[in-house]
Amino acid sequence: MNNSELHSVQADLVAVLVAVTDGQPRILTTGSGRALPAGPFTSNHSSLQASLRAWVEKQTHHPLGFVEQLYTFADRERSQQLGMHVISISYLALTQELDETGAAQPGWQDWYRYFPWEDWRDGMPAVIAERIAPALTDWSENASDSVSRSARWQRAAVTFGLDEYEWNEELVLQRYELLFEACVVPEAWGEGDGESSASAAASLLPGAAMSNDHRRILATGMARLRAKIKYRPVVFELMPEEFSLLQLQQTVEALAGRGLHKQNFRRLIEQQSLVEETGQVTAVGAGRPAKLYRFRRNVMLERAIVGNKLPLARSH
Repeated sequence: MNNSELHSVQADLVAVLVAVTDGQPRILTTGSGRALPAGPFTSNHSSLQASLRAWVEKQTHHPLGFVEQLYTFADRERSQQLGMHVISISYLALTQELDETGAAQPGWQDWYRYFPWEDWRDGMPAVIAERIAPALTDWSENASDSVSRSARWQRAAVTFGLDEYEWNEELVLQRYELLFEACVVPEAWGEGDGESSASAAASLLPGAAMSNDHRRILATGMARLRAKIKYRPVVFELMPEEFSLLQLQQTVEALAGRGLHKQNFRRLIEQQSLVEETGQVTAVGAGRPAKLYRFRRNVMLERAIVGNKLPLARSH
């Protein structure tokens, strides 16, 4: 490796593109679901965000709504492979999965395929009690001394809502980083094979792996969006022009990963005057028709400045 290679830098744009379809949070992927959309930054745009918008809209054929930069990640493994310093400039963007004809585009995956422990809509996922808690107990017990063992377990308990601690849906990245440190996710073992990788297979948790550092980037995007929906009305970027309040609640639940109290949700939506009735109704199953609403666009402009709070109270 010569001196110019040591000092060369490759900058890639990596996009966490989120849609909600039929009440499920979806992300656009490439490489048979193993990677997020990524490509080199091109200098023929005025900014990184302009480059990202043009590139994503070309791929998805959808204009992007909310776009926000996440973090810049340094991918050591790729840097070693390519012989240069590789950084990933990541973005979170909201779009639609379906095209103009209502057909699904290829590459979309449920984000809980990668993080099954993050879906608490029906209560604590079984994988936490059956696999994660025992694995983290073993990891804690393997610390070098009693102080370290105690610190490890407290970190695990706080992060995963164990013992007396409450589950915090925003700690997606911290949970993934902890599981990485405990070597129970495939990315912690790298791409190599041999006895070490083979012996690790039995201890690995369910949840699809991703190439390079893309599952870490996805965790960052999930955490950012879960925090964002509590004080900005970005969720409406994911809704059709007209929707029922049930559809709106299911979309928020899909992103937050937990159930919401129906009456509290509707009361706060009405109190903040976020939506208005369209005068239309739609049939929902065998029940009575549901009123259709649309988002008040002037409210979106106001809330972008002063913020709004969506009711993420637990369901009963």
